[in-house]
Amino acid sequence: MPFNLPLKDMSLHEKLSAMESLWEDLARTPEAIESPAWHKDILDERHRHVVEGTSQFIDWDIAKANIRAKLP
Repeated sequence: MPFNLPLKDMSLHEKLSAMESLWEDLARTPEAIESPAWHKDILDERHRHVVEGTSQFIDWDIAKANIRAKLP
């Protein structure tokens, strides 16, 4: 069923509120959302790196700063 929102007419607050409502509804039945196979592959690879001791971890504040520095 198609559903159209007047996105061009909505304020940022209204858009964020709509997104929050969607996430809250989806979160009620997480078992209904199937993760894609590629996601499991990535998680398995990351777990393997942790077990092998080849993972690198950094402080969360540093990670956020690194991400922000890459943004335009």
